[in-house]
Amino acid sequence: MENNHLQLWEECLNFIKDNITPAQYDAFFSCVTSLGFSDKKLKLMVPSNFFVDQLEERFLPVLAAGIKKVYGSGVQLIYHYNIISDDERSKVDLLSTPPSKEIIKATGKPAPNPFSSKAVSSFDPQLNPRYTFENYCNSESNKIATTIGASIAENPSLKTFNPLFIFGSTGVGKTHLIQAIGIRAKELNPEMRVLYVTSRLFESQYTTANRTGEINSFFSFYQSIDMLIIDDIQELRDKPKTQNTFYHIFNHLRQNNRQIILSSDRPPVDMEGFEARVLSRLKGGMSVELERPDIALRKSVLARQAARDGIVLPEDVVDFIANNITDSLRELEGIVVSLVGRAAILNCEIDMELAKKVLANSVKINPHTINFEVVTEHVSSYYGIEPDALFTKSRKREISDARQVVMYLAKKHAHMPLKAIGSRIDRSHATVIYACKNIEERLPLEKQLSEDIKAIEASMMKG
Repeated sequence: MENNHLQLWEECLNFIKDNITPAQYDAFFSCVTSLGFSDKKLKLMVPSNFFVDQLEERFLPVLAAGIKKVYGSGVQLIYHYNIISDDERSKVDLLSTPPSKEIIKATGKPAPNPFSSKAVSSFDPQLNPRYTFENYCNSESNKIATTIGASIAENPSLKTFNPLFIFGSTGVGKTHLIQAIGIRAKELNPEMRVLYVTSRLFESQYTTANRTGEINSFFSFYQSIDMLIIDDIQELRDKPKTQNTFYHIFNHLRQNNRQIILSSDRPPVDMEGFEARVLSRLKGGMSVELERPDIALRKSVLARQAARDGIVLPEDVVDFIANNITDSLRELEGIVVSLVGRAAILNCEIDMELAKKVLANSVKINPHTINFEVVTEHVSSYYGIEPDALFTKSRKREISDARQVVMYLAKKHAHMPLKAIGSRIDRSHATVIYACKNIEERLPLEKQLSEDIKAIEASMMKG
């Protein structure tokens, strides 16, 4: 029996490992062990109550799915931990929360028919209450999308941006933003029928309705929505029947002045495997990109995630993480979770040494990162100008030239969006465009400027 319950838990861990990131598994599941399984009760040993909170809040769906797959249905989960480490006299046995709607879905039970009479009478918008505008970090890289989203939520009768098509790479905050729009709209208009679905769920519901003869009810349900939010619309690629269904629902909602919000990992112009008439609808509204998060946004996300977990990250740790995790906000959040988990297991402080160990499992560490501060420091040092002078309105030639070099190098080496550069140096977007173009045109013609740029670049590369 002893070996059996350990083997079963190992199988469950393998399932979990396949469905979360390596950093998440290493931080929160590698230290969880099975104490026994009998009478449909599974007792797990966890390091502390902190782990119970994290498993229940963040990973219960995948944990429930793994338990269902390995142990079967109706299993009662019990967490065991010691309030005082290594002191069995302080032991606590805590029952897992009862299965919620999300857990039932995770364990494989079919999602309820959304367009049944019962579902319609007790309408569920399927919005995650955590994904609010208040919990959404803002910066120049997402300012346009956030502003438009808030405008739609606060003025639902205005359909200037309909449909709203938000696109961007994985992990930049698309799902959070589109749900925040729905949540704000519901807060201001409680009777409004707002619905969030993923494209995969939409397809699954359509397929089920078609098979069970409920296709008319399916259409009636979706045509009754006031604000339809569909995530990852690109996943309807090469699915003509589902696309045709979406096309007719889209037309009905548009014609009846209902709001449509879509997200995708690419802009409409790059969508492949879609019928021309569907693409024309996707291109017919407002398309806005969530850009790669700039340094200010990355630091803001780290600070908010740390505050949520009740910790304070040292400034050097924040800089180190923000300079090495540059593409995904979701990955930034995962790193903080891993740091907290590792620190709890090892009973140590979060410092640079721990941060380097955690990031080594997740990303390739940049030996030297060039950001706006680095560019400013090296340019001002090379020209013998006080860094603060670059941010003034001075039109002196030497300061003006140095300022333009900063903008040019920030674009080239820090890969900053032009608007973000303008924000940092207190200049307009047009001014940054002009500065970068001016330097580029002068480089082949002015030998001294070319040598200056090369020398500054070399010093930045050396650190």
